[in-house]
Amino acid sequence: MPKSSKPDFPAPVLITTTDALAALCGRLAAERFVTVDTEFMRERTYWPELCVVQLASDTEVAVVDAMAPGIDLAALGVLFADTAVEKVFHACRQDIEIFVQLFGAVPTPLFDTQVAAMVAGFGDQVGYDSLVAATTGGHIDKAHRFSDWAARPLSPAQITYAAADVTHLRGVYSKLRARLEKDNRLDWVSEEMAILANPATYIADPEQIWERLRPRTNNRRMLGILRAVAAWREREAQRSNIPRGRMLKDESLLEIAATAPDNLDALARCRGVTRGFADGRMGQSLLAAIAEAKSLPEADLPIAQSHRDGPRPSPALVSLLKVLLAAKCEQHHVAAKLVAGSDDIDRLALEDAPDIPAMHGWRHDIFGADAQALKDGKIALGVDGKRIKLIKS
Repeated sequence: MPKSSKPDFPAPVLITTTDALAALCGRLAAERFVTVDTEFMRERTYWPELCVVQLASDTEVAVVDAMAPGIDLAALGVLFADTAVEKVFHACRQDIEIFVQLFGAVPTPLFDTQVAAMVAGFGDQVGYDSLVAATTGGHIDKAHRFSDWAARPLSPAQITYAAADVTHLRGVYSKLRARLEKDNRLDWVSEEMAILANPATYIADPEQIWERLRPRTNNRRMLGILRAVAAWREREAQRSNIPRGRMLKDESLLEIAATAPDNLDALARCRGVTRGFADGRMGQSLLAAIAEAKSLPEADLPIAQSHRDGPRPSPALVSLLKVLLAAKCEQHHVAAKLVAGSDDIDRLALEDAPDIPAMHGWRHDIFGADAQALKDGKIALGVDGKRIKLIKS
């Protein structure tokens, strides 16, 4: 994440020992909130390699060297479990994935300023630099964005850069929170935080990975093999701590699923599969996964996404609902992505009373109710100058 070269905060303290970290976390436990960021490397590993943790409160800022010899991060886990201290991140998913892996739990309570910005009307997934500028007038310096955070020792410039993010985040958090309190929208953020606070959000299910490959086939047997080999790759990548793409690329999985090799020679002929890979332990293990998938009964095979939901909604109605969504979100200054996604719009167009978030709570109040009225012919859409308006039928 980009940082500013001129943080308006005292110089950061570098933490390299277990005792210093414990003392820091003890002090932070008395604060109302703590802003958090991380620097990590993932190019060579499946699991993110935590290098640095940045922490700031109203009174201090620290950069924790997570790779310092002998350092124990347990005190950080205790702080993250302290419900009296709010943990503030921006775009927290990758950071939280690391902490779930380390501590087995999500920091709680959690506040993500990216989500808060979407609720406050800053658009879908607003960039951190833009948000800092809009809320605090701060400037973002990207000079060390691509530093090698695993190299030691950390340079003074790296430490300053790493610390700057959490110092800016203090101001962003304060401004956003005040704005949301004024607009009575803190509860809206809380609903989104419930998803981010669920540890399952950060744990990939190997049996579902195949869907990310977007196979262009309705052949259930091929899909069954693809599911099996994608799950096999995921588990092997986790076990070996190797990026999944370095083990086998997506294109290779798709070809293996299409050709269903049943011996080492056939496997070695697949795109991206070397002879050494095929002849080794992994080749034998992969062939076993393929054979198991080939033996599955038809009823146990997956169904292509395009064939799961039966009838498809009217494209015209979907387009009309999207116009309504955009208009209502513009009116209420909230990001459309938070109110309803593409799947929700499809269900709204197709079903009489879909059980989707857009039909409950604040989403229903600002969009769902009007969406249903539009479908029922009780309102129409028109144009008033340069804006969409609702016309009662």
